[in-house]
Amino acid sequence: MWTEEKLDQLLAEPSDALVADIKKIKGDIMVLGAGGKMGPTLCVLAKNAIEKAGIEKKVIAVSRFTDPFATELLHKQGVETISCDLLNHEQLKALPEVENVIYMAGRKFGTDGSEWQTWAMNATLPAFVAEKFKNSNIVVFSSGNIYPIVPLSSGGCTEKDKVGPIGEYAMSCLARERAFEYAANHYGTKVFMYRLNFAVDLRYGVLYDMAEKIMSGTPIDISTPVLNCIWQGSANEIAIRGLLHAEAPAKIMNVTGPEMVSIQKAAKMLGEYLGKEPIFTNEPGTDAYIADSSLSIETFGYPAVNIKTLIRWQAEWILAGGRSLGKPTHFEERKGSY
Repeated sequence: MWTEEKLDQLLAEPSDALVADIKKIKGDIMVLGAGGKMGPTLCVLAKNAIEKAGIEKKVIAVSRFTDPFATELLHKQGVETISCDLLNHEQLKALPEVENVIYMAGRKFGTDGSEWQTWAMNATLPAFVAEKFKNSNIVVFSSGNIYPIVPLSSGGCTEKDKVGPIGEYAMSCLARERAFEYAANHYGTKVFMYRLNFAVDLRYGVLYDMAEKIMSGTPIDISTPVLNCIWQGSANEIAIRGLLHAEAPAKIMNVTGPEMVSIQKAAKMLGEYLGKEPIFTNEPGTDAYIADSSLSIETFGYPAVNIKTLIRWQAEWILAGGRSLGKPTHFEERKGSY
């Protein structure tokens, strides 16, 4: 049976490749925005890899830590924490200098009506962080939303394609990238730009959202017929290993699973496990937010968990009464309204 502890253990089990790479990363690792959806298990994953490698290195988790579950997990696993409001200049300046930074701070939902807050977090703050840590290697979490919606026949956007953000959230994500690109070009800061499409944790994500709609009898919108997603354990590994691939000018990489996942097909598979038929609304379109992850797969290998297994795990989690983070992805949104 699934439990919270079992899920956290799976998400934080380092691969041999991560253990090998953690030995090559010089210096300590600081994770900014570590209290969010991915940060706690990323920190524990890094710490476990360090212990398995038999080396000395600190993992420092920095956040306001408003989620008690995240705080408990980090403390239980012995991860060093610093409580900090990154938008407070004095608190940001007081953070210790480190050789490696993973930047996960950001804001998405609640943008509509409070656009200024999203721009402060996603656009203004990165400039200050890039200045503060200009001598560090920095992995910057970004989003596949900065790409335009493209035809399915394109196979998805590559890192060489032009960006085309729709809506203020996506625009602010692009501004975040530009702030760190400035540091890479002006100071020589080594940056790895990490454009993520939908991590799957079982407590949240596109598959959780589908399963929840199936269980509640809510129609699933298939106007956007496909999506990309990736097991969060693999996504976190790539973020840590990406420290070795930071460059100046910035290195850009799409991070997601190799498949264009059919929403209808995935929902029907979930429905079979859940014992309930999904309901669909609208006609399937011919375009979507999709990314080509060939470069990250060539660099880091295939994700550890395939899509069929993720679908089965997601259904098992729901049936076991697993906790929800209450953070829907809005994967069906096409106009950039969050």
